[in-house]
Amino acid sequence: MLIDTHAHLYAKAFENDRAAMIERAQQVGVQQFLLPNIDESSIAGMLELEEEYPGRCFPMMGLHPCSVKENYLSDLAWVRKWLDQRDFIAIGEIGIDLYWDKTFVEQQKAAFLQQVEWALEFDRPIVVHARESLDLLIELVKEVGDSNLRGVFHCFTGNVAQAEAIMELGLYLGIGGVVTFKNGGVDKTLAEISLDRIILETDAPYLAPVPHRGKRNESAYVQEVADKLASIKGLTTGNVAAITSENAQKLFNLPIL
Repeated sequence: MLIDTHAHLYAKAFENDRAAMIERAQQVGVQQFLLPNIDESSIAGMLELEEEYPGRCFPMMGLHPCSVKENYLSDLAWVRKWLDQRDFIAIGEIGIDLYWDKTFVEQQKAAFLQQVEWALEFDRPIVVHARESLDLLIELVKEVGDSNLRGVFHCFTGNVAQAEAIMELGLYLGIGGVVTFKNGGVDKTLAEISLDRIILETDAPYLAPVPHRGKRNESAYVQEVADKLASIKGLTTGNVAAITSENAQKLFNLPIL
């Protein structure tokens, strides 16, 4: 069994074949799908998938850093309202993105730390988006300094020192399609660390692995990520699937199918 721990299956990119895409994933052994929230507009589609695929699709709640603007406090208000209203598998995706725009970096920090506080309050893992901000986010988590905090740095592409720092904080590394890229670099990092804190993801519809690079990503392609990781570690894909799925079940307290 494989678990796609990060997939935007509610995205418009899937509007014409969503059910078929999920079926393709299930045919290659992907049995559970974790759905990160982006902003207020993504909630309805996410909850519809949960209803349609009970025990398979699990929504998160959070405000994506690229959605953090001047009015972030009012956005955080609806995040809090949803957290008070019902259960979610995780607080995510949250974090800091300095790739597109550095205008709201202070607001992104504040929004991240508030949502980390809620993760601790509700005893939920965090799902961290770190683009051009990995060291900054590692430092912020260190400053929080709470051993009860758990979660994952999604789409991890860092070096060995960064990987070790994250794992020392008790968090996991989410590995996706970038591991298959010729010059991605994360393959060299993964060769040096154990699988104890590794989980798999696609970030569908983004970041499709080789040989689908440049096309729409989908959850079935998490198998390509598992294949590549197996090659790096000298294991079978089945070994990698078993280890990473067990890690995901432990981190997110997922039902065992």
